[in-house]
Amino acid sequence: MTPFGLKLRELRLNQNVTQKKMAKDLNISAAYLSALEHGKRGVPSWQMLQRIIHYFNIIWDEAEELIEIAGHSRTKTTINTIGLSPKANILANRFAAEISSLDEQGLDMILTVLDMQSDTE
Repeated sequence: MTPFGLKLRELRLNQNVTQKKMAKDLNISAAYLSALEHGKRGVPSWQMLQRIIHYFNIIWDEAEELIEIAGHSRTKTTINTIGLSPKANILANRFAAEISSLDEQGLDMILTVLDMQSDTE
């Protein structure tokens, strides 16, 4: 499940809306909505994201948060290391090869390091 799928499910359940009803209301298939929630479909289009925001009557900060979460929910990501150091290339390839073996603690550690790096820039 992606962060977006998790948030979408949370929004839907908090409003006591079934997938079938939401899909009908948005004029999309229930299968597509299910795939979004389970992370089997990538980030929805900008237009679909806007429709979801309006459907749940989400305003300002919450809408920005949902858009940001969607941006972090791509299921297929490419890392371009052209022009970067050999270490960057090694890191990208190791990460791609080993991400599936990382547990939540390992992922949290990597995210913490990246957050620390971002804070210094």
